[in-house]
Formats: sequence, C-alpha cells, structure tokens
Amino acid sequence: MKIIVCIKEVPARDSQLRIDASGRWIEDGDLACEINEPDAYALEEALQLREKQGGEVVALCAGPPSAARVIRDALAKGADRAVHIEERVSSWDALGIARLLAKAIAPEKPDLILTGLQSDDLGYGQTGVVLAETLGLPHATIIMAAEAIEGGVRVKRELEGGWFQHIEMPLPAVLTIQSGINKLRYATLMGIKKSKTKEVKRFTAGELGATAAARATIERIYLPRKAKQTQLLGGSAKEAAAKLVELLQFEVRVL
Repeated sequence: MKIIVCIKEVPARDSQLRIDASGRWIEDGDLACEINEPDAYALEEALQLREKQGGEVVALCAGPPSAARVIRDALAKGADRAVHIEERVSSWDALGIARLLAKAIAPEKPDLILTGLQSDDLGYGQTGVVLAETLGLPHATIIMAAEAIEGGVRVKRELEGGWFQHIEMPLPAVLTIQSGINKLRYATLMGIKKSKTKEVKRFTAGELGATAAARATIERIYLPRKAKQTQLLGGSAKEAAAKLVELLQFEVRVL
C-alpha cells in the first residue's frame, strides 16, 4: 500500500508572533516552526498502516526551503521518502494549495492520501476535502481510526454529541485525520541518521504547472483586542444576584 501524507510547516506553539508590514501575515524570517499537529497524527496513522500492511509512506509538503526541517522530521519518524514543493504558499487559498498538491500526487498513483483535519495556523479545514474533489477520489473527514480491508478501507468518523460513524470505502481515497487518534512516536537516533540518506524530490509550482491565482485572500490580520467593561446591576440584592448568574451563564459562559 502506497500512502501519501500531506504535511505542513506551521509556527511553533510557543512562538512570539508579530504582524508583518503588509498587515496580511506574520513575520516569519526568524520564526521557529514545526509540523502541523493534525498532520503529525496523519503521519503516525500512515506509519501504523504500513507496519500492518506493508508498502511505503511518502511525505508531501508545500512550503519554503525552511520546510525541509519538518520533512526531515517526518523521514526520521519513519516516512520512506518525501516530495517537497518549494513554494511560499502563505498567500495561497485552500483551492490553490489543493490543486498544487494534486499536481504532485497524480504521478505517484497512491492507494491512500492522508491529511490533517486542519492546520494550526489558518484552520480552514478545507484542503483535504478540496484535494479529494480535485483528484476525483472518495473522501471521509474527522477520522478517528482507519483499518485496511480487502479492496478498501474501513474508517471511524467522529460526529457530534459523542456519536461515531463507521464507513467502508474503496481505494484510492482521501482521509482527513483528527488529532489525538493515536500516540505520536518520537524520532529515534537511528531514524535521524537514516533520514539524511532518504530521497527528497524537489519541485517548484511552475515545474508542476500550478499557479497561485487565489479566489479567497486575507485582507488583514490583527492581535485580539483587549477591552475592559463595567456593568452595574440595579434592583434589589436578589434581583442583582439573579442577573449576575444569568450573565455568567449566557455571556461569560463560566457556569
């Protein structure tokens, strides 16, 4: 079974973020980055499927040259090889990125494509779904478990209110993986050494025939605004207490 895992470089969770001069994105020149957490779970699920079924796991990443770090991390954890589309895609929308990834995936003819449910930076939750539509493949989202069966895959989807849905799907297919479905492994010293000799194919968007025409753009980003507000509650002590409970329950949402 050939499995392609789409991974993304995102700012580390403890990074101090600053808005750049354009006001449309963050300063990323000296920013510490890491693999997108949902993508890390997708990678782990792919590695476990390979351990049970055999085959290979290919890490696919679209990002600037600095994304080589997260690609090496994926290789160190067990991915067999990688494809790096060297392109700054921070201004690309989900449709453009999905089409770009599809250009790199099509020649590989994988049995299964895994992505994280969403990215930690933008959080659109659209790329995996649009990728499936672009490739003309069946897909399922919010996957909590995946098991290879004869001619397909059986998946467990998370629904609302603690409910789950079990589906059998034909292959090839696209799955978007929910965080927390398994325990992430660490890269071993031997894995880190082996990652330096594993194949990494590099392309640009132009070489793949993809363009950055975006139908959705970010016009402005800004830090959360902090504001203080004082509200006086009139009436008797009993009426004020009832009003306070109502505010805490329905507006502040701490009760």
